[in-house]
Amino acid sequence: MGFHIAGRLNKLGADTNEGLAHAIWTPTKKEQNALDSHQCAKGINRVDQIWPWLKNNYGQIMAVKAPHSACPENYNYQELADKISIAAAAFNSFGIVSGDVVSLFSENSPRWLIADQGLMRVGASNAVRGSTAPASELRYILNDSQSVALIVQSAKLWNDLDLNEEEKQRFKFVLQLDGQPLNGLIGWEDFLSRGEGEVLKGSINDVAVHSSNSSVATILYTSGTTGRPKGVPLTHENLLHQIRSLACIARPKPGTALLSVLPIWHSYERSAEYYFFSCGCTQNYTTIKHLKQDLKIVKPVVMATVPRLWEGVKTGFDDALMKMPNSRQIIIKFALSNSRAFKLAIRKSRNLLLSKVKKHIRFLALGEMVIRWPIHRLASFLLWPKVLEQLSGGKLIFPINGGGAIAPHVDEFFEALGVELLVGYGLTETSPVLSCRRTWRNIRGSSGFPLPETEFRIVDLDDGMTMKFGEKGRVLVRGPQVMNGYLRKPNETAKVFDSHGWFDTGDLGMLLEDGSIVLTGRAKDTIVLSSGENIEPAPLEEELLSSSLVEQVMMVGQDERQLGVLLVPNKENILAWASHRNLLLNESLGGSWGDGQLRMLLRREINDILTRRKGSRSNERVVGVALVKPFSIENGLLTQTLKQKRNKIAERDQKAIEDIFGR
Repeated sequence: MGFHIAGRLNKLGADTNEGLAHAIWTPTKKEQNALDSHQCAKGINRVDQIWPWLKNNYGQIMAVKAPHSACPENYNYQELADKISIAAAAFNSFGIVSGDVVSLFSENSPRWLIADQGLMRVGASNAVRGSTAPASELRYILNDSQSVALIVQSAKLWNDLDLNEEEKQRFKFVLQLDGQPLNGLIGWEDFLSRGEGEVLKGSINDVAVHSSNSSVATILYTSGTTGRPKGVPLTHENLLHQIRSLACIARPKPGTALLSVLPIWHSYERSAEYYFFSCGCTQNYTTIKHLKQDLKIVKPVVMATVPRLWEGVKTGFDDALMKMPNSRQIIIKFALSNSRAFKLAIRKSRNLLLSKVKKHIRFLALGEMVIRWPIHRLASFLLWPKVLEQLSGGKLIFPINGGGAIAPHVDEFFEALGVELLVGYGLTETSPVLSCRRTWRNIRGSSGFPLPETEFRIVDLDDGMTMKFGEKGRVLVRGPQVMNGYLRKPNETAKVFDSHGWFDTGDLGMLLEDGSIVLTGRAKDTIVLSSGENIEPAPLEEELLSSSLVEQVMMVGQDERQLGVLLVPNKENILAWASHRNLLLNESLGGSWGDGQLRMLLRREINDILTRRKGSRSNERVVGVALVKPFSIENGLLTQTLKQKRNKIAERDQKAIEDIFGR
């Protein structure tokens, strides 16, 4: 084991009381070798310093491909490093200096990356957001970050911002990445031409190379799920910790194919990209629209993903399965059930469950493995390679999931097919990765072990005392990847840091005795019933998502006697399901919030699912269900990483909630 627990190791201020929930990372031999062999990250104090090394060592390897961008572009590492130097020279010529902040509003593209790294090269930082964010939010970020210049993806975005003349006058320049630039804006080609002239004159030579690693590299903004976004300045030291430490999770070879679908400006995708670039990988940018076809074309070995993507892939499999002949359905369902049971038996035999497995159970699991192995082996040879070829290209080795917990039924599905989902945990404020499951100890339901130099501690919600292993409480963390504080918000900063430097994540969870972190919910998401019972909605919602009737779901019930459910239905499956119960409906499913009889049937079905859930409690039942319209990024109810904005959903569907509870 590569982890020491408080009571067995007194390090970095660890608690020494036996049995207290405090985990500290120390490396296994394999992990230490991976860290030592990651040459690109050695001897540098800034993120942008990886590019000269990559140019010299992997110059002819393809670095990035963007076939779906408005301006499709491909660059090898030599070309990309040169473009970054040219961009840095151009920024310098516009008067951008160390300490300046430039807002960058765009989606994934090589131009985004070149601009990002060019700004770092001159010692500046960027305040980032996607081009599809509401204009009011982008204007807020512009003002809050005190940006001196602006980079926009398109002319449309510039027009949508609708800035007044006074706001425009404060910019040293406005750069338009795609398309013919509007009057007063500089286009990408003209921008690079200006930089090329500066390089030839020798007017810039890494002006920021001697700056401290504690200088700000970027300003990210929280997702705003509970209010206005807060600025999170991350330093080069924060980001370099990620570049160096992620070698513990995955160590792909130069030229390895990656597929990127998450927004590059989000902390998770961004740190993952920096790391995989530092390994010499080939990054392929795609979109949600093109993801399915690009999985087959690119055949990625590595992907950084969020739970919703995997749920969508599994739903696609389920839909395809339902359209197959009955005989084929029976074969595949039987094989899948057998492989699931086989993999569960393996985990039991190796004590890889959330709760400790007794010796006699481990022994019985060995017997079950022997019985189920022949059919699993046959399916692994004849069935699962074809399925994986369709689902993910067939070569995926390092699917790393972040941005939220993955539903157990999705986790178990991919495990049965032979894909080890490596679930991680982190926040914008922590750059973001704090922990991740390892291939050699992949406990389903956990978020894995801490990253290097990272500490976890679980404390009581009321008195702040350190809890014991297996006890739930508030999750505190400490490490080099944690921010120093929110941008110009000392009061907000004081709320999340204690006097010993522990950062309060706002998450609830527990530590297992091996050091794995298990998350159980968000403190702010907890539903408190009128009886005083606290309900964590996330595990219940994950369970309901296993039903083919459910597309999306959100539990409600704050200050009510019982829980309720807002349900986004899978219309095709619900119509068939209702028909089998002699309830004939049309596409509207009965209009606002659903047909009354359908809602009664769904309530019964939901309560059956929740009753069967392991560890089910009597107060985890629903009194009513209402069918609602989907939650999406476009309607403002999901963040860019597909997390629900619970307060916004509750606001939109307030009348449905009132109907559930008879008000």
